[in-house]
Amino acid sequence: MQEHITSFLHHMGTRRTLATNTLQSYERDLRKFKEYLELQFVESFAAVSRSHIAGFMRELRKQKKAPATLLRMMVSVRALYQYLIEHHDVERDPTFQIEMPKPVKKAPQVLTVEEVELLLNAPDISSSSGYRDSTMLELLYAAGMRVSELIALNTDNLHLSMGAIRCVGRGDRERIIPLTRLAQERLHTYIQEIRPLLMKSDKPDKALFFGHLGTRLTRQGFWKIIKGYAKSTYIQSEITPHTLRHSFAYHLLENGADLRSVQEMLGHLDISSTQIYMNVTKSKMREVYDRTHPRAHT
Repeated sequence: MQEHITSFLHHMGTRRTLATNTLQSYERDLRKFKEYLELQFVESFAAVSRSHIAGFMRELRKQKKAPATLLRMMVSVRALYQYLIEHHDVERDPTFQIEMPKPVKKAPQVLTVEEVELLLNAPDISSSSGYRDSTMLELLYAAGMRVSELIALNTDNLHLSMGAIRCVGRGDRERIIPLTRLAQERLHTYIQEIRPLLMKSDKPDKALFFGHLGTRLTRQGFWKIIKGYAKSTYIQSEITPHTLRHSFAYHLLENGADLRSVQEMLGHLDISSTQIYMNVTKSKMREVYDRTHPRAHT
């Protein structure tokens, strides 16, 4: 079974050009699926039945996996079988007509404008690493990018004379995002003065942001950076690398931006993904109304 998983991952990585994080998720999910099948003495994917799939889902629920995790694992298994059928390795898909788990859509965690200011002002810009961190945080909030998009940026993605940045998102889809004047200024100084100090190598490297080893900053590296600043500012709200993206979208909509423009800037294919921020603004509006209207509690 492992050779089929390896072949599938190679196919998804080369033909579908999926992101590394997505491939790693597929690999983890399918490894768990294979381990479950081996415990059931199933020796091939062709021998898997619907009852095995149902049993796998029961086992995951016993482990108290979140609905979103259950859905992702089923998507991984279903994608594997679609590949195996296409390549004539199996004749039928045991996931067919299995009801997919329904994820609970949680409202995204957003920061207040004051909390964003605290976080963005936390780095010490007198040091090269602090200036880099300040530039990254400023850029995330200015452009609403995903962290994977941020760390994948190259110097040729910047169009500072136009006041914009070219971002390559999921599925290699490109979008042009306008930048605030402060983000432009930070990037200009970073490129001219700070980035050369962080490269630590004479070899040409197009990466925009470098870690302490002088190589492209990793997702894990950025996670540690933002967690460190969140701790130092004593912000009570939970902060993840995605928090500034959520706050970017919420603050734009709160201040009157139209949904389609925010959808385009975030790179959402489906506008329903953007509408979740409207639900946040409505709930906040209700809180403000209940707190401030003279007759709200009569």
